[in-house]
Amino acid sequence: MSDVIETRGVVIRTETDQPKFVHMKGFGVGEGSTVLISLTTAVVLILAWWLVAKLGLVPRLFLPTPQEVVTQIGAIYRDGYAGASLGEHVSASLFRIATAAAIAILAGIPIGLLMGLNRWAKGIFDTPIEFYWPLPPLAYLPLMIIWLGIGETSKVTLLVLAMFAPICLSAQAGVRSLPIERVNAARSLGARPWQLLLNIVLPSALPEILTGIRIALGIGWGTLVAAELIASNRGIGYMIMSASQFLATDVVFVGIGIIAACAFAFSAAIRLLEATLIPWKGKS
Repeated sequence: MSDVIETRGVVIRTETDQPKFVHMKGFGVGEGSTVLISLTTAVVLILAWWLVAKLGLVPRLFLPTPQEVVTQIGAIYRDGYAGASLGEHVSASLFRIATAAAIAILAGIPIGLLMGLNRWAKGIFDTPIEFYWPLPPLAYLPLMIIWLGIGETSKVTLLVLAMFAPICLSAQAGVRSLPIERVNAARSLGARPWQLLLNIVLPSALPEILTGIRIALGIGWGTLVAAELIASNRGIGYMIMSASQFLATDVVFVGIGIIAACAFAFSAAIRLLEATLIPWKGKS
């Protein structure tokens, strides 16, 4: 609103109210960083662990202190454990998970895209995937050992089967969520089928695909440890199994910590890939 004042034939307009700007509230997590919150939570959990172990609320045989676990890491790094060095255990597990992940990605993404684009492909591949996908990997691990032996082939095959389904289904879901208007716009501009696939379908499905890869890697680590518990003489899972037989709980904690660190590194790499390839995710 404004007031009009007339003085000697001169009209002066005075503003009585200034425009007000409305700040819209965000929704969801937002853009703020959660690093400090996560670090604080980790410190609180470690302090709680130390306090429970130090007060003897749980016997040391079952819950060692953080200092004992750190000391055991140094001992295993120097002397090894269960007939192999720490580097050999970690490299064996990393080789299996990386090989299986590469195979699952190279096979799962094309098949998933094809299932989203073609009903014949969906009808053919959907039945076997939906049949074995709900099964826990340990259910068909004995078959892998019977068919392929106890070598690396059975372990890698088991990991590929465990990681293939989430990657394939996420690629299919990414195609199904593609707006048809975007496809029709590209067709009206004369896009060829391969151009449509590379420039429209694949970028639109990429957020779902990367999410599926992150889920698949989590499933893969759990499956890897289970496979190494049963038939292996190298690997983090084998180290944990050997330590549990002698009630070496601190060594078990070391193996769990190594698995957690490796899984976190893989997840961080996928997050970095998401930030590089799909910076628009979550901003539309």
